[in-house]
Amino acid sequence: MHFNWTQLIPGVGHHYTHVATLIIVSALIILMGVYARASLGTGDTAVIPTGKFSVRGIFEVFTEYIGGLAEQVIGHHGRAFAPYFASVFTYILFNNLVGLIPGMTPATENFNTTFAFGIFSFLAYNVIGIKEGGLGYLKHFLGPVLWLAPLMLIIEIISHFIRPLTLGLRLANVMTGDHTVLSVFLGLFPVGPAIPFYAMGLLVCTIQAFVFTLLSMVYIALATAHDH
Repeated sequence: MHFNWTQLIPGVGHHYTHVATLIIVSALIILMGVYARASLGTGDTAVIPTGKFSVRGIFEVFTEYIGGLAEQVIGHHGRAFAPYFASVFTYILFNNLVGLIPGMTPATENFNTTFAFGIFSFLAYNVIGIKEGGLGYLKHFLGPVLWLAPLMLIIEIISHFIRPLTLGLRLANVMTGDHTVLSVFLGLFPVGPAIPFYAMGLLVCTIQAFVFTLLSMVYIALATAHDH
């Protein structure tokens, strides 16, 4: 077991490093959100985009880009979910980035964490689907052909319940591989030659957060589709 800085916290030990990382990252994001909220001001200044580089500006860029992407994937009502998707992307990204700090392990390397993310996404798109379509949402599980409905129901139920598992496994396995590669090269070359692997790690962290968010968008798009 590799050393982790969170092990210095009393009661953490080897088994709860991912929990400690989650708490640290959650606290950091909350503080950033509070600071960004405080910088909004009141009146017109609260809705006018900032003209300088700041924490508020970073959140605005994330939210605007993801809102536009959600509109492309889900439809004209997709922008309404921008705060949700921006939160998912930011939270997973920050947890991923922790792995780039020497002596830290990303919480997303632990399957328990990523599976919990998957369950959250599963609950979110089903709740949104029911809210948008009411009982008509259940028609999504029956397929387009009535006589195939019993078979499609079984297939759809299995497909939906596997989604949290696949989301969690994809994120956990990729982050474990990325962190392992980075740790090996940091052990061999602590400085110069390891820089390209830091860049690769940064890219992987961002892509994985983006993929998870994009798949969440696709699931909500399917749940709110009205073509059945």
